[in-house]
Amino acid sequence: MTDFIIIGAGQAGLSMAYHLTQLKKDFLILDANSETGAPWLKRWDSLKLFTPTEFNHLPGLNFPSKKGYYPDKYEVAAYLKSYVAKFKIPITFNQKITGLKKEDDHIILKSETDTFKAKNVIVATGPFHKPFTPSCHTKISEEIIQIHSEYYKNPEQLQKGDTLVVGAGDSGVQILNEISNTDRNVYFSGDTNITSIPQEILGKTLWWWFKTIGFLSVSKFSYIGKKLSKGGQPIIGTDVKSLLKKQNVICVGRTLDANDTKLHFEEGDYNNIKNIVWATGFKPNFEWIEGVTLNDYKYPKNYRGVSEVEGLYFLGLPWLFTRGSATLGGVKKDAKFLSNYIEKLDIKPAYTKMILNKKFA
Repeated sequence: MTDFIIIGAGQAGLSMAYHLTQLKKDFLILDANSETGAPWLKRWDSLKLFTPTEFNHLPGLNFPSKKGYYPDKYEVAAYLKSYVAKFKIPITFNQKITGLKKEDDHIILKSETDTFKAKNVIVATGPFHKPFTPSCHTKISEEIIQIHSEYYKNPEQLQKGDTLVVGAGDSGVQILNEISNTDRNVYFSGDTNITSIPQEILGKTLWWWFKTIGFLSVSKFSYIGKKLSKGGQPIIGTDVKSLLKKQNVICVGRTLDANDTKLHFEEGDYNNIKNIVWATGFKPNFEWIEGVTLNDYKYPKNYRGVSEVEGLYFLGLPWLFTRGSATLGGVKKDAKFLSNYIEKLDIKPAYTKMILNKKFA
Protein backbone atom coordinates (compact mmCIF):
# COMPACT_ATOMS: atom_id res chain seq x y z
CA MET A 1 0.00 0.00 0.00
CA THR A 2 1.46 3.35 -1.06
CA ASP A 3 0.14 6.90 -0.63
CA PHE A 4 0.11 7.50 -4.39
CA ILE A 5 0.43 5.55 -7.59
CA ILE A 6 0.93 7.41 -10.85
CA ILE A 7 -0.06 5.54 -14.01
CA GLY A 8 2.18 6.63 -16.88
CA ALA A 9 5.81 7.81 -16.98
CA GLY A 10 5.42 10.44 -19.68
CA GLN A 11 5.70 14.19 -19.15
CA ALA A 12 2.47 14.32 -17.12
CA GLY A 13 3.42 11.49 -14.79
CA LEU A 14 6.96 12.79 -14.29
CA SER A 15 5.74 16.32 -13.57
CA MET A 16 3.43 14.96 -10.90
CA ALA A 17 6.22 12.79 -9.49
CA TYR A 18 8.36 15.90 -9.05
CA HIS A 19 5.69 17.59 -6.94
CA LEU A 20 4.97 14.49 -4.87
CA THR A 21 8.69 14.31 -4.17
CA GLN A 22 8.61 17.92 -2.93
CA LEU A 23 5.64 17.04 -0.70
CA LYS A 24 7.59 14.01 0.60
CA LYS A 25 4.82 11.63 -0.37
CA ASP A 26 5.32 7.89 -0.75
CA PHE A 27 4.64 7.10 -4.42
CA LEU A 28 5.37 4.82 -7.35
CA ILE A 29 4.95 5.18 -11.11
CA LEU A 30 3.61 2.25 -13.12
CA ASP A 31 4.26 2.33 -16.87
CA ALA A 32 3.27 -0.03 -19.68
CA ASN A 33 6.48 0.57 -21.64
CA SER A 34 9.95 -0.90 -21.17
CA GLU A 35 11.81 2.40 -20.76
CA THR A 36 11.34 6.11 -20.17
CA GLY A 37 10.54 8.03 -23.35
CA ALA A 38 9.38 4.95 -25.27
CA PRO A 39 6.19 6.58 -26.66
CA TRP A 40 8.34 9.35 -28.18
CA LEU A 41 10.85 6.92 -29.65
CA LYS A 42 8.02 4.99 -31.34
CA ARG A 43 6.99 8.01 -33.43
CA TRP A 44 8.26 8.65 -36.94
CA ASP A 45 11.97 9.30 -37.31
CA SER A 46 11.83 12.91 -38.52
CA LEU A 47 9.43 14.10 -35.79
CA LYS A 48 10.28 17.44 -34.19
CA LEU A 49 8.37 19.41 -31.59
CA PHE A 50 6.28 22.39 -32.67
CA THR A 51 7.34 24.18 -29.50
CA PRO A 52 10.83 25.69 -29.04
CA THR A 53 13.04 24.83 -26.07
CA GLU A 54 11.82 27.60 -23.77
CA PHE A 55 8.29 26.13 -23.82
CA ASN A 56 9.34 22.55 -23.10
CA HIS A 57 10.53 22.71 -19.49
CA LEU A 58 9.20 20.33 -16.86
CA PRO A 59 9.21 21.55 -13.24
CA GLY A 60 12.64 21.63 -11.64
CA LEU A 61 14.74 20.95 -14.77
CA ASN A 62 14.96 23.02 -17.93
CA PHE A 63 15.18 21.39 -21.35
CA PRO A 64 18.91 21.37 -22.25
CA SER A 65 18.86 23.23 -25.57
CA LYS A 66 19.28 26.82 -26.64
CA LYS A 67 16.30 29.16 -26.84
CA GLY A 68 14.42 28.96 -30.12
CA TYR A 69 15.55 25.40 -30.88
CA TYR A 70 12.97 22.74 -31.87
CA PRO A 71 14.00 19.39 -30.35
CA ASP A 72 13.53 16.06 -32.09
CA LYS A 73 11.98 12.93 -30.56
CA TYR A 74 15.34 11.50 -29.48
CA GLU A 75 16.21 14.64 -27.54
CA VAL A 76 12.81 14.60 -25.82
CA ALA A 77 13.29 10.97 -24.75
CA ALA A 78 16.80 11.73 -23.48
CA TYR A 79 15.47 14.71 -21.50
CA LEU A 80 12.80 12.58 -19.83
CA LYS A 81 15.41 9.95 -18.91
CA SER A 82 17.66 12.61 -17.39
CA TYR A 83 14.65 13.94 -15.45
CA VAL A 84 14.01 10.52 -13.91
CA ALA A 85 17.68 10.18 -12.98
CA LYS A 86 17.96 13.65 -11.45
CA PHE A 87 14.97 13.28 -9.15
CA LYS A 88 15.40 9.54 -8.55
CA ILE A 89 11.82 8.85 -9.59
CA PRO A 90 10.70 5.27 -8.84
CA ILE A 91 9.21 3.58 -11.91
CA THR A 92 8.08 0.01 -12.44
CA PHE A 93 8.02 -0.72 -16.18
CA ASN A 94 6.09 -3.31 -18.22
CA GLN A 95 2.97 -2.84 -16.10
CA LYS A 96 -0.02 -2.11 -18.30
CA ILE A 97 -2.93 -1.37 -15.97
CA THR A 98 -6.11 -3.13 -17.10
CA GLY A 99 -8.43 -2.45 -14.16
CA LEU A 100 -8.99 0.19 -11.47
CA LYS A 101 -11.66 0.39 -8.78
CA LYS A 102 -12.21 2.08 -5.44
CA GLU A 103 -12.62 -0.17 -2.40
CA ASP A 104 -13.28 1.40 0.99
CA ASP A 105 -10.45 3.88 1.64
CA HIS A 106 -8.06 2.69 -1.08
CA ILE A 107 -7.85 1.98 -4.81
CA ILE A 108 -7.07 -1.40 -6.38
CA LEU A 109 -5.05 -1.52 -9.60
CA LYS A 110 -4.64 -4.62 -11.69
CA SER A 111 -2.14 -5.25 -14.46
CA GLU A 112 -1.71 -8.33 -16.59
CA THR A 113 0.60 -9.82 -13.94
CA ASP A 114 0.18 -7.97 -10.61
CA THR A 115 -2.18 -6.20 -8.23
CA PHE A 116 -1.35 -2.87 -6.56
CA LYS A 117 -3.01 -0.84 -3.80
CA ALA A 118 -2.82 2.88 -3.15
CA LYS A 119 -4.69 5.50 -1.17
CA ASN A 120 -4.62 7.80 -4.21
CA VAL A 121 -4.10 7.27 -7.94
CA ILE A 122 -3.16 9.80 -10.63
CA VAL A 123 -3.93 8.59 -14.16
CA ALA A 124 -1.36 10.25 -16.45
CA THR A 125 -1.65 8.02 -19.51
CA GLY A 126 -2.11 10.92 -21.93
CA PRO A 127 -4.74 11.35 -24.64
CA PHE A 128 -3.55 8.77 -27.21
CA HIS A 129 -4.69 5.22 -26.47
CA LYS A 130 -6.31 3.24 -29.29
CA PRO A 131 -5.21 3.92 -32.89
CA PHE A 132 -8.30 4.62 -34.98
CA THR A 133 -8.59 3.30 -38.52
CA PRO A 134 -11.79 3.52 -40.62
CA SER A 135 -13.63 0.21 -40.92
CA CYS A 136 -13.10 0.05 -44.69
CA HIS A 137 -9.45 -0.86 -44.07
CA THR A 138 -10.55 -4.49 -43.63
CA LYS A 139 -11.79 -4.57 -47.24
CA ILE A 140 -8.41 -3.63 -48.70
CA SER A 141 -6.20 -6.17 -50.47
CA GLU A 142 -3.22 -7.58 -48.58
CA GLU A 143 -1.10 -6.49 -51.53
CA ILE A 144 -1.40 -2.92 -50.23
CA ILE A 145 0.75 -2.02 -47.21
CA GLN A 146 -1.30 -0.32 -44.48
CA ILE A 147 0.36 1.49 -41.56
CA HIS A 148 -1.21 3.63 -38.87
CA SER A 149 0.77 6.80 -38.09
CA GLU A 150 1.59 5.35 -34.65
CA TYR A 151 3.77 2.75 -36.38
CA TYR A 152 5.03 4.82 -39.30
CA LYS A 153 8.78 5.48 -39.13
CA ASN A 154 9.94 6.64 -42.56
CA PRO A 155 9.30 6.10 -46.30
CA GLU A 156 11.64 3.09 -46.34
CA GLN A 157 8.82 1.05 -44.76
CA LEU A 158 6.80 1.50 -47.93
CA GLN A 159 6.95 -0.58 -51.09
CA LYS A 160 7.55 1.06 -54.44
CA GLY A 161 4.57 2.80 -55.94
CA ASP A 162 1.93 5.40 -55.22
CA THR A 163 1.06 6.11 -51.59
CA LEU A 164 -2.06 7.37 -49.86
CA VAL A 165 -1.97 9.46 -46.68
CA VAL A 166 -5.29 9.77 -44.87
CA GLY A 167 -5.75 12.51 -42.26
CA ALA A 168 -5.44 16.29 -42.17
CA GLY A 169 -4.02 16.73 -38.67
CA ASP A 170 -0.44 17.52 -37.70
CA SER A 171 0.73 13.93 -38.16
CA GLY A 172 -0.97 13.52 -41.52
CA VAL A 173 0.46 16.74 -42.92
CA GLN A 174 4.00 16.07 -41.68
CA ILE A 175 3.99 12.53 -43.04
CA LEU A 176 2.48 13.70 -46.35
CA ASN A 177 5.21 16.30 -46.64
CA GLU A 178 7.95 13.76 -45.96
CA ILE A 179 6.67 11.17 -48.44
CA SER A 180 6.09 13.85 -51.10
CA ASN A 181 9.85 14.43 -51.10
CA THR A 182 10.39 10.92 -52.48
CA ASP A 183 10.05 9.90 -56.14
CA ARG A 184 6.43 8.78 -55.95
CA ASN A 185 2.93 10.18 -56.27
CA VAL A 186 1.20 10.80 -52.95
CA TYR A 187 -2.57 10.88 -52.67
CA PHE A 188 -4.00 12.98 -49.85
CA SER A 189 -7.37 12.13 -48.33
CA GLY A 190 -8.75 14.75 -45.98
CA ASP A 191 -9.99 18.29 -45.65
CA THR A 192 -7.92 20.62 -47.83
CA ASN A 193 -9.28 23.71 -46.09
CA ILE A 194 -6.55 23.60 -43.48
CA THR A 195 -5.30 26.61 -41.56
CA SER A 196 -1.52 26.61 -41.22
CA ILE A 197 0.67 28.95 -39.18
CA PRO A 198 4.43 29.47 -39.50
CA GLN A 199 6.64 28.74 -36.50
CA GLU A 200 7.93 32.31 -36.47
CA ILE A 201 6.15 35.63 -37.05
CA LEU A 202 7.97 39.00 -37.15
CA GLY A 203 11.09 37.50 -35.63
CA LYS A 204 9.29 35.90 -32.67
CA THR A 205 8.28 32.28 -32.27
CA LEU A 206 4.61 31.49 -32.64
CA TRP A 207 4.52 30.29 -29.05
CA TRP A 208 5.92 33.62 -27.86
CA TRP A 209 2.92 35.27 -29.52
CA PHE A 210 0.54 32.70 -28.03
CA LYS A 211 1.92 33.41 -24.56
CA THR A 212 1.90 37.18 -25.05
CA ILE A 213 -1.75 37.35 -26.11
CA GLY A 214 -2.78 34.87 -23.41
CA PHE A 215 -3.77 32.07 -25.77
CA LEU A 216 -1.94 29.43 -23.71
CA SER A 217 -3.59 30.39 -20.42
CA VAL A 218 -7.23 30.62 -21.54
CA SER A 219 -9.39 28.35 -19.40
CA LYS A 220 -11.67 25.84 -21.11
CA PHE A 221 -14.50 27.20 -18.94
CA SER A 222 -14.17 30.70 -20.41
CA TYR A 223 -16.10 31.83 -23.49
CA ILE A 224 -12.96 31.92 -25.64
CA GLY A 225 -11.76 28.61 -24.23
CA LYS A 226 -15.04 26.90 -25.08
CA LYS A 227 -14.75 28.11 -28.67
CA LEU A 228 -11.10 27.11 -29.03
CA SER A 229 -11.49 23.66 -27.44
CA LYS A 230 -14.31 22.72 -29.82
CA GLY A 231 -12.65 24.02 -32.97
CA GLY A 232 -10.00 22.39 -35.13
CA GLN A 233 -6.34 23.01 -34.41
CA PRO A 234 -4.19 24.80 -37.02
CA ILE A 235 -1.19 23.09 -38.58
CA ILE A 236 2.02 24.61 -37.24
CA GLY A 237 5.26 24.89 -39.18
CA THR A 238 4.19 23.39 -42.53
CA ASP A 239 3.07 25.50 -45.50
CA VAL A 240 0.03 23.39 -46.33
CA LYS A 241 -1.03 25.40 -49.39
CA SER A 242 2.36 24.95 -51.04
CA LEU A 243 2.44 21.27 -50.07
CA LEU A 244 -0.93 20.54 -51.68
CA LYS A 245 0.16 22.34 -54.88
CA LYS A 246 3.15 20.03 -55.46
CA GLN A 247 2.95 18.15 -58.74
CA ASN A 248 3.15 14.72 -57.12
CA VAL A 249 0.48 15.43 -54.46
CA ILE A 250 -3.07 14.52 -55.52
CA CYS A 251 -6.01 15.55 -53.33
CA VAL A 252 -8.87 13.03 -53.46
CA GLY A 253 -11.25 14.23 -50.73
CA ARG A 254 -12.65 11.97 -48.02
CA THR A 255 -12.11 8.21 -48.13
CA LEU A 256 -15.51 6.61 -48.69
CA ASP A 257 -14.96 2.88 -49.09
CA ALA A 258 -12.70 0.17 -50.47
CA ASN A 259 -12.95 -3.07 -52.41
CA ASP A 260 -9.78 -5.13 -52.74
CA THR A 261 -7.31 -2.90 -54.64
CA LYS A 262 -9.89 -0.27 -55.58
CA LEU A 263 -10.27 2.69 -53.19
CA HIS A 264 -13.27 5.01 -53.36
CA PHE A 265 -12.91 8.73 -52.61
CA GLU A 266 -15.05 11.81 -52.98
CA GLU A 267 -12.98 12.78 -56.01
CA GLY A 268 -13.05 9.39 -57.74
CA ASP A 269 -11.85 5.78 -57.60
CA TYR A 270 -8.23 4.60 -57.76
CA ASN A 271 -6.68 1.15 -58.05
CA ASN A 272 -3.02 2.09 -58.36
CA ILE A 273 -2.22 2.77 -54.68
CA LYS A 274 0.42 0.48 -53.15
CA ASN A 275 0.74 1.95 -49.62
CA ILE A 276 -1.59 3.63 -47.13
CA VAL A 277 -0.62 5.62 -44.05
CA TRP A 278 -3.63 6.09 -41.78
CA ALA A 279 -2.99 9.35 -39.89
CA THR A 280 -6.51 9.12 -38.55
CA GLY A 281 -5.83 9.73 -34.88
CA PHE A 282 -6.62 7.87 -31.71
CA LYS A 283 -9.57 7.10 -29.50
CA PRO A 284 -9.36 7.51 -25.71
CA ASN A 285 -9.78 4.41 -23.56
CA PHE A 286 -10.84 4.81 -19.95
CA GLU A 287 -13.33 1.94 -19.82
CA TRP A 288 -10.98 0.03 -17.49
CA ILE A 289 -11.69 2.54 -14.69
CA GLU A 290 -14.75 1.76 -12.57
CA GLY A 291 -16.93 4.51 -11.16
CA VAL A 292 -16.02 7.41 -13.43
CA THR A 293 -18.40 9.20 -15.80
CA LEU A 294 -17.12 9.93 -19.30
CA ASN A 295 -17.93 13.16 -21.13
CA ASP A 296 -19.01 13.52 -24.76
CA TYR A 297 -15.40 13.10 -25.89
CA LYS A 298 -14.99 9.87 -23.84
CA TYR A 299 -12.67 11.47 -21.31
CA PRO A 300 -13.37 11.20 -17.54
CA LYS A 301 -15.31 14.09 -16.08
CA ASN A 302 -13.17 16.13 -13.73
CA TYR A 303 -12.40 19.63 -12.52
CA ARG A 304 -8.77 20.46 -13.24
CA GLY A 305 -7.86 16.81 -12.78
CA VAL A 306 -9.89 16.17 -9.62
CA SER A 307 -12.39 13.41 -10.43
CA GLU A 308 -15.74 12.46 -8.97
CA VAL A 309 -14.07 9.49 -7.25
CA GLU A 310 -12.30 10.50 -4.05
CA GLY A 311 -8.58 9.91 -4.34
CA LEU A 312 -8.61 9.54 -8.14
CA TYR A 313 -7.01 12.22 -10.32
CA PHE A 314 -6.21 12.79 -13.99
CA LEU A 315 -3.37 14.65 -15.67
CA GLY A 316 -2.21 15.23 -19.25
CA LEU A 317 -5.62 15.20 -20.92
CA PRO A 318 -6.33 17.59 -23.81
CA TRP A 319 -7.87 20.79 -22.48
CA LEU A 320 -7.77 19.52 -18.91
CA PHE A 321 -7.81 23.22 -18.14
CA THR A 322 -6.01 25.07 -20.96
CA ARG A 323 -4.78 24.58 -24.54
CA GLY A 324 -1.39 23.46 -23.21
CA SER A 325 -2.62 20.83 -20.74
CA ALA A 326 -1.45 17.88 -22.86
CA THR A 327 1.82 19.44 -24.04
CA LEU A 328 5.35 18.84 -22.79
CA GLY A 329 5.75 22.33 -21.35
CA GLY A 330 2.12 23.03 -20.49
CA VAL A 331 1.37 20.07 -18.23
CA LYS A 332 3.40 21.50 -15.34
CA LYS A 333 0.72 24.07 -14.51
CA ASP A 334 -1.90 21.36 -14.04
CA ALA A 335 0.57 19.27 -12.03
CA LYS A 336 1.21 22.25 -9.75
CA PHE A 337 -2.53 22.76 -9.24
CA LEU A 338 -2.99 19.11 -8.26
CA SER A 339 0.02 19.36 -5.96
CA ASN A 340 -1.50 22.36 -4.19
CA TYR A 341 -4.82 20.55 -3.95
CA ILE A 342 -3.22 17.43 -2.46
CA GLU A 343 -1.21 19.51 0.01
CA LYS A 344 -4.33 21.31 1.21
CA LEU A 345 -6.19 18.00 1.70
CA ASP A 346 -4.08 17.45 4.81
CA ILE A 347 -4.37 20.93 6.27
CA LYS A 348 -7.57 22.49 4.96
CA PRO A 349 -10.42 20.04 4.28
CA ALA A 350 -12.81 22.87 3.41
CA TYR A 351 -10.70 23.52 0.32
CA THR A 352 -11.80 20.21 -1.16
CA LYS A 353 -15.44 21.21 -0.85
CA MET A 354 -14.75 24.33 -2.89
CA ILE A 355 -13.18 22.28 -5.67
CA LEU A 356 -15.78 19.54 -5.65
CA ASN A 357 -18.56 22.09 -5.96
CA LYS A 358 -17.14 23.06 -9.33
CA LYS A 359 -18.69 21.69 -12.51
CA PHE A 360 -17.05 18.47 -13.64
CA ALA A 361 -16.50 18.38 -17.39
